Amino acid sequence: METSAAGTDLYARLLAGPGRAPDEIRDELGWDEDEFTRALAELRELGLLRPTTATPSGLAPVPAGTAVRRLLADADAHLAELYEQARRSRAAVERLHTDYLPLRADAAHELVRGADRIAALLEDAARGARTEALSLRPRQDHSPAALAGKLARERIALAHRVELRTVYPVAALHQPAVVAHVRELTAAGARIRVAHTLPLWLIVVDTDLAVLPAPGEAGAAAVVVRDPAVVGVVRELFEHFWAGAWVPPELLGRAAPDDRHREVLRLLAAGLTDQAIGRQLEISERTVRRLVADLTADLGAQSRFQAGVHAARLGWI
Repeated sequence: METSAAGTDLYARLLAGPGRAPDEIRDELGWDEDEFTRALAELRELGLLRPTTATPSGLAPVPAGTAVRRLLADADAHLAELYEQARRSRAAVERLHTDYLPLRADAAHELVRGADRIAALLEDAARGARTEALSLRPRQDHSPAALAGKLARERIALAHRVELRTVYPVAALHQPAVVAHVRELTAAGARIRVAHTLPLWLIVVDTDLAVLPAPGEAGAAAVVVRDPAVVGVVRELFEHFWAGAWVPPELLGRAAPDDRHREVLRLLAAGLTDQAIGRQLEISERTVRRLVADLTADLGAQSRFQAGVHAARLGWI
């Protein structure tokens, strides 16, 4: 992103007088509130501003060279994270296909062929589920009949108070029928997240059943695994992708946070502690912790860091 003329003018005045009040700079430039807010947001996005308690404005300009180094470091860290995630995913998939999936007569595996038989297998698994059912859903049949059958099976499990967690590829939610489907699942009690890429479809039921695509088989075919050690490996693969997935905005209770929650997100992203955020916003640390907990729950995140990542993906900060 390049700075606009407005952003450049504002940055120059902040550099010349970092202690000046924002209203004074806005009036000097002759801008309305919206134009001033957009310029501030642009400088924040570029890392040219940081929060501080040392100035009346609550902001301090960051030298351009420092901002460039930080942006490059963040980009390098993000690329390294993506590379490591891809490496772990590839290793996990290779481990499954190489070490666990070859079918042997004495192994606790079963090969099931045919869409009807697979559907019957999944219905039996839903009826037999005791605690949880987990699934990754890339490249699935999104026809009305297939979605209706899947919804019926998963409602069986949910009716038994089974925890149901599913990860869909982001691209699947480009289809209105899939969005309606996941909304129905969410309303029934399921937890749904999305990810940019998923390596394979899989289903895990409790600790003793996993269903995976059958390698090298033409047509609809699946491998049913009942060996607890192998099921544990499949579960680890699911949890890896669940941890990196996020709740899609179509399923959030609100489209975006209010101003107070958004300000907390901004300060969290800037690296401030709860105590520093409380001082900046003139609220107690306890209130800050409650606001952070609200945001974490709304975003389906498991940590403050993950909440920040999800919020950035949604354009909240």
